[in-house]
Amino acid sequence: MTDLPLPPSADPPPDRDGEGGDESMPRAPRGGSSGDGRGEAAGDDASRRPTGADDAAGGAARKPRKRRRSKRGAKPKSAAGTPRAEDGAPSGETRRGTRRRSRGAARRGPAAAPAARAPLELPDAPRDDLDANARPKPKRATPKVTLGGAVLIGGGAGKRKKAARPRKPEPVAGPKEGTIFRGLTLNPFQQQALVPLQEGRSVLLAAPTGAGKTLVAEMAIEMSLTAGKRAIYTAPIKALSNQKFRDFKAIDVERVGIMTGDVTIRPHAPLLIMTTEIFRNTIFENPAGLDDVHTVVFDEVHYMDDPERGTVWEESIIFAPPHVRFVCLSATVSNLGQLGDWISAARGEDVEVIRHTDRPVPLDHYAFFPSSGLRKLERPVRFPKTHVEAMRKRGGGGRGRPQQRKDPNEIIDVLQRQEALPVLFFCFSRKECEQRAREVARHHALLSLDHQKRIVELFESTCEAFEITPSSGLEELHGLITRGIAFHHAGMLPLHKELVERLFTSALLQALFCTETFSLGINMPARTVVFSSLRKFDGTGFSSLKVREYQQMAGRAGRQGIDDKGLVVSIIDDHRILPAEVDHLIGNDVEPVVSRFNLSYSTLINLHRTLGDRLYEAWERSFNNYQWSRMSAKKRERNEQRQRDAIDRRLRLLGDLGYITPEGVTEKGRIAATINGYELQVVELLDSGLLDWLDEIQAAIVFSAISFEERKTDLFRRLPNSVMGHHRRDVEELVDGLIRRERELGIPPTVKPPNFKVGVVVHDWCQGKSFDEMREDTTAPFGDMVRSMRLTVQLLRQLQSALPKTRPLVKVLDRARQLLNRDEVDAARQLSLG
Repeated sequence: MTDLPLPPSADPPPDRDGEGGDESMPRAPRGGSSGDGRGEAAGDDASRRPTGADDAAGGAARKPRKRRRSKRGAKPKSAAGTPRAEDGAPSGETRRGTRRRSRGAARRGPAAAPAARAPLELPDAPRDDLDANARPKPKRATPKVTLGGAVLIGGGAGKRKKAARPRKPEPVAGPKEGTIFRGLTLNPFQQQALVPLQEGRSVLLAAPTGAGKTLVAEMAIEMSLTAGKRAIYTAPIKALSNQKFRDFKAIDVERVGIMTGDVTIRPHAPLLIMTTEIFRNTIFENPAGLDDVHTVVFDEVHYMDDPERGTVWEESIIFAPPHVRFVCLSATVSNLGQLGDWISAARGEDVEVIRHTDRPVPLDHYAFFPSSGLRKLERPVRFPKTHVEAMRKRGGGGRGRPQQRKDPNEIIDVLQRQEALPVLFFCFSRKECEQRAREVARHHALLSLDHQKRIVELFESTCEAFEITPSSGLEELHGLITRGIAFHHAGMLPLHKELVERLFTSALLQALFCTETFSLGINMPARTVVFSSLRKFDGTGFSSLKVREYQQMAGRAGRQGIDDKGLVVSIIDDHRILPAEVDHLIGNDVEPVVSRFNLSYSTLINLHRTLGDRLYEAWERSFNNYQWSRMSAKKRERNEQRQRDAIDRRLRLLGDLGYITPEGVTEKGRIAATINGYELQVVELLDSGLLDWLDEIQAAIVFSAISFEERKTDLFRRLPNSVMGHHRRDVEELVDGLIRRERELGIPPTVKPPNFKVGVVVHDWCQGKSFDEMREDTTAPFGDMVRSMRLTVQLLRQLQSALPKTRPLVKVLDRARQLLNRDEVDAARQLSLG
C-alpha cells in the first residue's frame, strides 16, 4: 500500500498489464467502465485469471483434457490443464456457443445440458422470410447494408431452413480494419461483432460500461432499418428507456418511438424503444406486431438475475418469434459462456458470444481511512495498523457501525486539493445523499465565480425548457448547484432528476451525491467515484456489496478522452469491513447470472391458451432447467418436480377461480392475460361488480392502493372514511380471500393486500392540488408518489383497453386516468419537452 500523490489527468497512459498498483502482483481485469467508449480500445490482455464460470450453477466440472506442453502465447490453463474459454479469455474473445460445448456434453452423458432444438413456437406466432438460422445459398446475392457511408456485405439471410441443431453458417469476409460507423472507428471487439451481425446471427456481448457495447446495437439496428425491417431496443428500467429514446431521437426523430406502459409515442415507428416487460407482453398479446421486426436489443441482459423481474428476460428469449435476431448486451458476468449456450439451445441457433474486458480508462482503487487518510490499494489488500487500532478502540467490540468522524466528508477536501473532481459520491440511502450534499455546501464552494454564473444560467434555461415550476425543492437545488453540488435519487420529482442530470453533463457540477440507480445505464462518468460505505441495507439487514454492484458504480470513474485513469475511493470507517472483502470487490470474481424463472399468472394463461398440454415445455426451455441439467440426476429430478408442482399449483388456482378450463381460456382469463403484476386483484374486483359502483376518484384510489408499495419510514394523513365508504372494506376482504387461497395451495405469496394509505395523496391530486400544496398529506418523497401514480395510470389503461368500449366502466376508468396523468405525472409530456 502506498500513499498519494494521485496521478494527474495528464499522466502518460499506464501499462495495460498493471492498471495501477504493484507491478509485482498478477492483475485481474477491472469491471465497469465509463465514458463514451466508442473510440479505439486498448490492446488485449491474454493472461486473465479464471473464475470457474461454467460451474456457476453448481454442476460437476468437465472432464479434464489431456495436458499439453505450454507454449509461448498459449491460452492460460485451469488447474486441470484445460484451456479456459471463459474468464481466462483474452479481450474480445469469441465462442460459438453450441459448437464449443458439444465435445464436453457428449462426455457427460445423462447429466449433460439439453441439446439445442428449434424454438418453442406459439401456434399464432408470425413467421418471416428473414431467418438467422438458414445457410445462405452459395450463389445467391446478399443484400448490401450501408453503415455511415461504408458499404458492408451481409445483413440478410436466405429462406427458412428447419434443423434439429444449430448449423454452422457460411463464413463471410470480415470487416476491414478501420471500419467506420457514424464517424467512429470501430474497436476490435466491435468489428468482431459485425461479422455475425452481417450473417444475420444473434450476438451476446459482455464489456465494461462505456467500452462501446451500444455501438454494436446501433449497427445491428441500422442494418435492419436499411433492409426495410424494424428494430426494438429494450431496457430494464423506464429511466433508461427514456434516455435511449432521447439518444436515438437526436439521430432521427421521425423513425423512433417508445412504449413503456405509461408512455406511448409513435408505436409503429421503425425503431421502437420499450421496457422488457412490454416486449414480453407483445409476444403474447400482439404477435402480428412483430412480423416485420428483425432485431431486438436486450440492454443489461444480466438483469435476468433480478429476483422479481428476471423471468421476463427468459420468457422473451424463449417465446419470441423464430425470425427475430437478438443482440444481448451485458456487463461482465462470470458464466457468460453458459448464458450464451442456453440462448443457442433455447433459440435453436448459433449465438456468437463475445467477451471484452479492457476498460477504455483504467481504474486506480483507493481507500480512505479516517485514522490515516487516503491510501492506494494493492492486492492482496491490507489495512494500515493505525486503522486497525483505531477501529478496535472505536468499535469497542460491539455491533453496528462505529460513530462517525466530525467531518464525514473530509474526502472532498482531499480530492479538491488533488484536482480529482468532479466526483460521483455513492450513498446507500436517500437521506444520506441529501445530508452529505448540504454539509459539503455549508463548508465548500467548488466553483469559481465565472462557473457559478454559467451554471445558474444553465439551471434557469433548463427549468424554462422543461416548464419546471418554482417549488421548495427546486429552491434548495438552486442553492446547492451555485456551489457546484447536487444530489440525485429516486425520491426526487422526475423533472428535478432530469434537471440534475442535464447540469452534470455540462461538467460544471463538481460533486454529485447519488444512490446506485444513477449508475444503471445512464452514461455520465466523472473523474472520481467515492463509496460512502461498502455495505448497504438489503431490506432485512446490512450486507456487503456484490462485486457486480461495486463494478457497476466504480465503472463511472474516468472520462474517456479526458482522464488517463479513473479513481475509485472507498471510505473504510466500519470495523466490520475486512481486507479480504475489499480485495474481493476490486478483483474480477463477478457473480454468475442465476435463473429466476417464475411464470406469472398472466403468462400461464397465455401459455394455456396457445400451448395447452405443452405448457410445461416453457420450463423445459428455461435457463433454470439448463443450469440444473449440470447437476446430478437426483438433483435434477428434485428441481423438475419443484418446478412442475409450482406450475400445477398456479394452474389449479386459475382453474378454481374460473380463468381457465380444460378446453381453453374463459373471458375472465382473457382479460387477466392483458394485465401484468396485479391481474388477479383487478379481475376479481371486476368480476365481483365492485368496480361498477365507483366514481373516477374512487377508482383511482382503489387502483393506487393495489399497486402502491409503502416505505416503512413514510407517514400519511388518514383518508376520510366518507371518501371510500364501505368500498374500502369490500376491496380488502376480496383481496384477503385471494391471499388465503394462495396460502392454502402452498403458492409463494404474489398477491399483496391493498394499501389505502396512499389514498389521501391520490384524492388531493385528483382534486387538482399541486405537490407543494400536499406537503401536509405525507412525508413520503413526491418522486415515489409520481412513480406510484404512473403505475396506476398504466394499470387503468390496461383494464380499459381489455373491456368493450360500450361498457360504462370504461368511461370511469378513462376519467380516472386523465385526473391522474397531469403535470409531473405525465411522462409523455416530460419526454416531449426534452
